[in-house]
Amino acid sequence: MGKSTKYEAKIPDENGIISYNDDEHAVWSDLYARQIKIIDGRACQEFQDGLEILNLPQDRIPQPREVSKTLMERTGWQVEPVPALINFDRFFKLLAEKKFPAASFIRSREEMDYLQEPDIFHEIFGHTAMLTHQAFADFTEAYGKAGVKASKQERVFLARLYWFTVEFGMLQTTDGVKIYGGGIASSPGETLYSMESPEPIRRPFDPIDALRTPYRIDIYQTVYYILDRMDDLFDLARADLLSLIREARALGQFEPTYPPKEKEAA
Repeated sequence: MGKSTKYEAKIPDENGIISYNDDEHAVWSDLYARQIKIIDGRACQEFQDGLEILNLPQDRIPQPREVSKTLMERTGWQVEPVPALINFDRFFKLLAEKKFPAASFIRSREEMDYLQEPDIFHEIFGHTAMLTHQAFADFTEAYGKAGVKASKQERVFLARLYWFTVEFGMLQTTDGVKIYGGGIASSPGETLYSMESPEPIRRPFDPIDALRTPYRIDIYQTVYYILDRMDDLFDLARADLLSLIREARALGQFEPTYPPKEKEAA
């Protein structure tokens, strides 16, 4: 949010339909085929159930309105097509209104493995499955409402909470730790890394700890937080998030666990 992008937003027509060409549909199809195999046995049951409920097309990019129809029936949410990068004011306002902002473009074939800004595959495949789950949907709405009221400084902390849940959250299950965050679930590399690499730190989820943890957006995560139960998000949705932020700020942020950018670039 706030950075430049080389991608151009696709504007829906008067009927809400976004036009994509055959190459763009082919990119979606290839991304879907690859990622559905990689998340098998690695994504939590709630995520897998959400994909089944959505029944996304595999051979073409889904239209936001068709995904919205299913979400509306389940949890009252809808997908709102937006440019690749929107400001925090609009981001929080949309979430508070139960509208999930989804970038309307799809990545180029040259960036199949990784791109820094979110595209429609990341948004729809990565995120909307979990919005079929009531606890997750309620937390995301509460998060948006907190963000609308938050100061600029408080929003920095709120961004961390979103990062370690909605984007890069993991879940303890009877079958071991699984993924639910869309940033992991839409990335083949991060899916394998988060589940199988000995390198990252995996911590039990605590909202204060998450609020105190800095992160970088351009590398695999060095820390993941693991929820005990998906329904714990119901409690978080009812919590006073701004009060949690005040507590986290008073304690101070943790030391970064990632290398500084200069060192990595050298």
